[in-house]
Amino acid sequence: MPSAETVFDALRTTSDTVAAVANAIPDWSTPTPAPGWTVGHQVAHLTWTDEVSLVAAQSGGAAAGTDADGFAALVQLAVQDPHGFVDKGAQRVLDEAGDALPARWASARAALVDALAAADPGTPLPWFGPPMRPHTMATARIMETWAHGLDIADAAGIDLDAPQALPFVARIGYKTRDYAYHVNGQTPPAEPFDVLLTAADGTEITFGPGDSAQRVTGPLLDFCRLVTQRVARADTALVAVGDDAAHWLTIAQCFAGAPGVGRAATGTDEGSR
Repeated sequence: MPSAETVFDALRTTSDTVAAVANAIPDWSTPTPAPGWTVGHQVAHLTWTDEVSLVAAQSGGAAAGTDADGFAALVQLAVQDPHGFVDKGAQRVLDEAGDALPARWASARAALVDALAAADPGTPLPWFGPPMRPHTMATARIMETWAHGLDIADAAGIDLDAPQALPFVARIGYKTRDYAYHVNGQTPPAEPFDVLLTAADGTEITFGPGDSAQRVTGPLLDFCRLVTQRVARADTALVAVGDDAAHWLTIAQCFAGAPGVGRAATGTDEGSR
């Protein structure tokens, strides 16, 4: 697993990679695999979330000109509209920014990386859920940026080449195992699972105690696509040993919110692209 010192570089590189793919698409009204979401919606969502994360970092004292009340005000708005707050915020960014959206996102994501890197690594930053340390918030931003980047790349008809993001996405995928059960109204197994993944360059990434009877093995990319629900279980080369591990792969979800609907199976093993 990469060290804490690399997470901010990975966030910057992942964001810039996704931006390069988006900026190469001439028409941001192009639909993406997410129903109702164009490329513009995807970028606006990332922009809004980066801007909100920056407010959280500044509220935590990570940057000059901190605003201790800024994030608290956002939380109050979220409480008033918990189901529509995020989407409405992203739509507002899309409507306000217009042709300036690429520049607005570039500014937000660069400022966020700088703020998180400058923050006290041991001090949790406020969030809509439990507070997160800067490293954890950066990891979460990598995961979301990469996942939405997949949608943007799919709209462009290309693969997203961002291998630096995958170990961080996989770590969140593993650590949110129990969350996936809870959000589906199920009780997670008492014992931990082992997850053994192989990157494209042959590097092995492992999670778990190392001797669990329940385990998942397979390509790192497949696992990351699955836990972000960007590929159907049947279209991956992941192998589950044990009934509990097999079931987890049908509900795995590393992003917050209601249970995702996932992607329909295509029978083409897309996860291994």
